[in-house]
Amino acid sequence: MKTHILLTGSSRGIGAATAALLGDDARVTLVGQGTRSGIPADFTDPAAPQALWQQALDALDGRIDVLINNAGIFEANPLDAAHDDWVEGWERTMRVNLTASAELCRLAVRHWQERKSGGRIVNVASRAAYRGDSPAHWHYAASKAGMVGMTKSIARGYAGEGILAFAICPGFTMTGMAEDYLASRGGDKLLADIPLGRVASPEEIAAIAKFCALDAPPSMTGAVLDANGASYVR
Repeated sequence: MKTHILLTGSSRGIGAATAALLGDDARVTLVGQGTRSGIPADFTDPAAPQALWQQALDALDGRIDVLINNAGIFEANPLDAAHDDWVEGWERTMRVNLTASAELCRLAVRHWQERKSGGRIVNVASRAAYRGDSPAHWHYAASKAGMVGMTKSIARGYAGEGILAFAICPGFTMTGMAEDYLASRGGDKLLADIPLGRVASPEEIAAIAKFCALDAPPSMTGAVLDANGASYVR
């Protein structure tokens, strides 16, 4: 029986690489969320996560075995912005990066409890969850730290029901989003902070996501996997 997977943020970067890797695996049937690669869902809309879950269930014959939460935004939110604008930026990032992921995690856990089937959650967080981020990105770091805390809570709460949860914390990854950020911050200086001497490729992070989704042993549940070229070691 094939493993049915719902992957969010599958249109570009890490998500696109993960979709390609999983799509080539004969063990998998994949549904992606993205305007170019699957079911469109705008996570700034509070109704979108539940609608996406239902559409994915319909596409996968009523069964989802693995949820990979990869969708996210990385938008500057300067501290000196007008107060209401700053709060709006904070809430937008939390809605897309954390709340939508939490809703999907909840729907997945309830689905597996009802089926008594077990399942796997893979949350793509960030090095920023532990190291923090720039002064204009408090919200991003906080949203990713929230994902890590949520992952650990799910792992501890539901392991006895066969529900496993993993988090991945990439550092800089050569996606369009990362390229813009590297350029804006003086790429050579940032690269000097990475002992490996380069940023990760999306395919490297995708390989970790696939491992967690399909092959990681159950005793690994609750693990947070760093992939940052030793730029942050904890």
